[in-house]
Amino acid sequence: MNQPGPWHAFFALFRRDLMLAIRRRNELANPLLFFVLVIALFAMGIRAEEHGKLLPIMAPGVIWVAALLSTLLSLEGMFRSDFEDGSLEQMLLSPYPTLLLVLAKVSAHWLVTGLPLILLAPLSGVLMSLPMDAMGTLIHTLLLGTPVLSLVGAIGVSLTVGLRRGGALLSLLILPLYIPVLLFAAKAVADSTLGLSVIFPLKMLGAMLLLWLALGPVATVAALRISVD
Repeated sequence: MNQPGPWHAFFALFRRDLMLAIRRRNELANPLLFFVLVIALFAMGIRAEEHGKLLPIMAPGVIWVAALLSTLLSLEGMFRSDFEDGSLEQMLLSPYPTLLLVLAKVSAHWLVTGLPLILLAPLSGVLMSLPMDAMGTLIHTLLLGTPVLSLVGAIGVSLTVGLRRGGALLSLLILPLYIPVLLFAAKAVADSTLGLSVIFPLKMLGAMLLLWLALGPVATVAALRISVD
């Protein structure tokens, strides 16, 4: 009997992670609620007479900081349960390319965390009084930036997966690598609100996505082997 191909293993693991995420609805909803609450609290913290002036200026940074922190909240579960039940070790020992299996887990993580943030982008823009002309740019930055957050986050999670309380260390490892995404994404949205060209920051986000798509899974596999060994 022929062994299933590597792409069959990719989609099987991808589907498994999606099913597990659906079963853990509380863990799935917490980062999204955090995202909305942070933005809503910022909006309510500004005096009503200053909404039209301050909120559009603050909106790019606030929305992207909220997206970054909500993604950070969801990262630890990417490999933790697999490490605890031993399936992570089996994944590393399987005959299928570990790189492809890691990419399946990162893709599933983005689908359940990054994609909902993109769907919530119009709501976050309305709460922060973001001009309608900048909504499209905000969605574009999230489309390019949130996969980078998952790819980079996977490296940090793989380094700390063997630690019982690795949350603080994970934040210290990941947040500096998130800063370029935050800066260019916020700049693109801010430039859009001012009617300026957003081509350069969007190109930089695209370049970062390609870079981390090439290097992130490789670094994650190496870090997982170190953590498991």
